[in-house]
Amino acid sequence: MDSNVHYLPLTPGLFSVLVFVAVALVVLIQLRILRYAYMRLGIGPGVALLLLFGSLIGSYFNIPITVLHGPPARSGQIVDFFGMRYVVPFVVSPGTILAVNVGGAVIPTIMSTYLVLRYQLWLKAAIATVVIAAIVHASATPVRGMGIAVPVFVPVLATAILALLLSREYGAPLAYIGGSMGTLLGADLLNLDKIGRLGAPIASIGGAGTFDGIFLTGILAVLIAGIVAPPRPRQA
Repeated sequence: MDSNVHYLPLTPGLFSVLVFVAVALVVLIQLRILRYAYMRLGIGPGVALLLLFGSLIGSYFNIPITVLHGPPARSGQIVDFFGMRYVVPFVVSPGTILAVNVGGAVIPTIMSTYLVLRYQLWLKAAIATVVIAAIVHASATPVRGMGIAVPVFVPVLATAILALLLSREYGAPLAYIGGSMGTLLGADLLNLDKIGRLGAPIASIGGAGTFDGIFLTGILAVLIAGIVAPPRPRQA
């Protein structure tokens, strides 16, 4: 079973687009166009590159947690949702394998925890996460055979605006925390009761359906908030 839970959450074509975006961002970071935005996040260009490519590479890996019993799982398909094409892997399983995606859940959680501790953003981070979770949960759609899907730009725009309303100085860290954790909570964790009934071979928290939203939120929301915000936030 373990060898079948690792797969790209998007079709190769769409995943290549994200890789192209990441490579373009590398060029921009090296040209220092995005350097100021990441300085406001509190990390250097090297860590920014590690975060970007760690998320992309980590999206291939899923950590199985348990098996949810339900209707027969649909395997080996491509599901279209909101202009995005998601991969339903071929897996032989008595039910839905519940897993955690490394690139879409583990890495964002570690990074968000680091930012909360570094800047002591307990209250504002909690508010950002809860509000974004409510917005994402309202727009999340259970998709038969795949799991939970979210329109990709909903968390991006909502997160950037909310982060700046909560704090201009800490807008970039709040954008990353609220966008990633709010999407995970609103899309996946609050819909765990529905996942077992969708006939998905693998339901990956932070994987197909939500990975692209989390990945783009980590880039665009931080960029928007970082450019608008004042200079680099003070460390608590």
